[in-house]
Amino acid sequence: MSTPEPIPVVHASIEPPKSLITVTTAVYVLLAIGILPPFFPAFIAAVIISYVKRDDVRGTFLESHFRWQIRTFWFGLLWFVIGVSTWLILIGYVITAINYIWIMYRIIKGWLDLVDRKPMYRGRTA
Repeated sequence: MSTPEPIPVVHASIEPPKSLITVTTAVYVLLAIGILPPFFPAFIAAVIISYVKRDDVRGTFLESHFRWQIRTFWFGLLWFVIGVSTWLILIGYVITAINYIWIMYRIIKGWLDLVDRKPMYRGRTA
């Protein structure tokens, strides 16, 4: 008796409505605006929208974008706090700068993949 082959995970099985693509774009815009210090509340608004709309995008390629956006927020915030708390020993400036570049990369990569209608985390298993 042979063992059955695992069923591959398909992320883009359902085409999302245009309104959800617009919401996803708006979240990337808020993330981009929010990396500027005076506009940090936009960064927080972006993650709140991602959490609120996450169930609406299940089963579409947008689900991976929302996960990408949420992780960008939390890991970015974590490294920002670590960077700021180590400013006195000067390494914090390097950590903060690298974090800023990493967040910009994640916003740009995610936004470009959204424009191309590609899911994030391609080539990885769920």
